[in-house]
This record gives sequence, structure tokens and C-alpha cells, in this order.
Amino acid sequence: MFFTLGWLVVIALLALWSLAVWALHAAAIWTVSNAGSLSGAASGVGSTALADWLAPWVPPALAQTMAQMVSGLGAMVDSLLQAAPALAGGLIMAAWVIWGVGSLLLLLLGAGLHLLTALWRRRGGGHGANGSLSPSGG
Repeated sequence: MFFTLGWLVVIALLALWSLAVWALHAAAIWTVSNAGSLSGAASGVGSTALADWLAPWVPPALAQTMAQMVSGLGAMVDSLLQAAPALAGGLIMAAWVIWGVGSLLLLLLGAGLHLLTALWRRRGGGHGANGSLSPSGG
């Protein structure tokens, strides 16, 4: 009975693992495939200025350098958003690899539970043939 319970737990965990990987894969594919529509949204990032209360505390040269860095960052984010839909194919392979590794680990967990149950029963953790707690009957 303990063998069956152990494997039923592993099967339930495998089903939950498969569902979780499928849901995350679907969300990732949806996000990546719609990321191209956000292209151009990052171009407005460079137009941000310092807050009025912060301007007296920051040197003008540092403020100008930071503004240039942010505008360059906006262009880089925009180019990444345009390239994001091409990554959808790689997500399929990544999802299968992650699912396979997780499933293998769960099956190893099941085999370990099986061995532990067998060792527990062999060492007298279970009931003997005559209903006593030890295999010797004493």
C-alpha cells in the first residue's frame, strides 16, 4: 500500500509540474509574441528630466550624462522589443528541456521513495506475517 501511495504522490506531482510548465510556457509565448507591439514605447524614456526638488542637489554634468545614458537605454530596449518575437521558437525548446529535467527528478524521487519503503518494510517497520510489529513475531 505504501508503494502505491508513494507513486500516486509522484504522479500527482508530475501532473502539477506539467501543468505549471505548460502555463508558464503559454504565458511566456504570449508575452514574447506581443512584445513587438510595444516597440516605440521605450523611445519616450529619454525625455525624462530630474524632479524640481532634486535639481539643486545634482551637478548639471551628472544630470546630462544620466540623460544621455537613459536615452541610449531607451533605444536598446526598443531594439530588444523588436527582436523579441523571434525568441518564441527558442522558448519551446527551453520549456521541453525544463519539463524533462523536472520530470526526471520527480521520477528519481519516486524511485527513492520506493527504495525507502522497501528498506523500511525489510527492517521491520511494517507488520509481520502474524500481525505483530516485528518480523520475528516477538
